[in-house]
Amino acid sequence: MELGKQIRKYRKEQSLSQDELAEKVYVSRQTISNWENDKSYPDVNSLILLSEVFHTSIDNLIKGDVEVMKEQVKNEDRKEFEKISRIFSVLFLAMMITPIPLIHYLKYAGIAIWALLAVVTLYFSFIVEKKKKQFDIQTYREIIAFMEGEKLDEIAKAREEGKTPYQKILLSVGAAVVTLVIAFIFTMLLR
Repeated sequence: MELGKQIRKYRKEQSLSQDELAEKVYVSRQTISNWENDKSYPDVNSLILLSEVFHTSIDNLIKGDVEVMKEQVKNEDRKEFEKISRIFSVLFLAMMITPIPLIHYLKYAGIAIWALLAVVTLYFSFIVEKKKKQFDIQTYREIIAFMEGEKLDEIAKAREEGKTPYQKILLSVGAAVVTLVIAFIFTMLLR
C-alpha cells in the first residue's frame, strides 16, 4: 500500500511528530504508526482530516491505493454474501426438516414456531436475492465465480444469462414438487 508512505511523507514535510498528527486527526499515536506501517487503514473521516491537515486532496493522499481499496470492498461484499447465504441455507434446511417433529410434539405451538421459522427464512431469501441483483449474479456458475473473487468473461456471462429462464422454470417445478411431497406427508400424518 502507498497510503502509509504518503502519510509519513506529508507528516515529515510539515515537521509533525506522530503525536502531533494524531492530535490533529483525533486518533492515537499508535493509530498513526499503524497507518504508516500499513497495519491498518484510516476510515473515511480520518482520510478527510488527513487531507485537510496536509493541505492536499484525498486523491493525492491515497494515490495508488484505490485498487487496494476496491479489492478490500469486494472482499467484504463477498464475505457478507457468503454469511447471508449460509444463514439462509441453514434456515431453509431447518424449515424443511422441522415441520413434522414440531407439529407432532408441540401441536399448535409447533405450527407457530414453524411459521416463524418460515417467515425468517423468507426474509433471508429476500436479502440473498437483493444481494444477487446488487452484484449481478444469477446462475450457480456466476455465484461460484463471485464467491471465489472472480468474474466471468463476456461470453460465459452471456451463456449463463441464456440459461437463467430455464433454471427459473426448473426451480419453480422443483419447489412445487417439494411442496406436494410435504403436503402429502402432512396429510398422511394427520389421518
